[in-house]
Amino acid sequence: MPVYQDCQRCTACCRWPGQVRLSEAEITRIAAFLQLSEHEFIQRYTRLQQDRRGLALQEKSDGACVLLHGDLCTIQPVKPQQCRDFPNLWKYPDAEKYCRAIPREVSADEYVRLVSAATQRTPEEVREILRHESQKL
Repeated sequence: MPVYQDCQRCTACCRWPGQVRLSEAEITRIAAFLQLSEHEFIQRYTRLQQDRRGLALQEKSDGACVLLHGDLCTIQPVKPQQCRDFPNLWKYPDAEKYCRAIPREVSADEYVRLVSAATQRTPEEVREILRHESQKL
C-alpha cells in the first residue's frame, strides 16, 4: 500500500538548504500575484541558480525561503511546482525527521488522486513520475 504524506503546512521544507528553481511561467504567475512587474519580482526575490541555468528564489540569511513570513507562505496559491510536489513527489534524505506530514496508507488509485490534487498535476503526470522513480530503484 502506498503511503500518502498529508502536508500539515509546518513550513519545515521552506527552511531547508537548497534552491527552489523557477520556470518562466512561475515567474509570471508569482509576479502577477504579488502585483509586481516580472522585472521587479526577479530583482527583489530571485537569484541565479547554482548551475547558472535559470533563476531560483532567494533565501534569507537563516536559509529560509525569502517568501516565507513567520509560518506563512506569502505565495501559497501560486507557489512553484517544486514546492507543491513536496512531500509526496520528493525523495529528500531524512525528511521524516523534519517534516510534520502525517503518513497514511491508501490504495494506489487514492494515492494518485491525492497527490494529483495536492500538486496540481494531472493523474497521468503523477503516474509517470512514480513510474520514473520506481525505475531508479
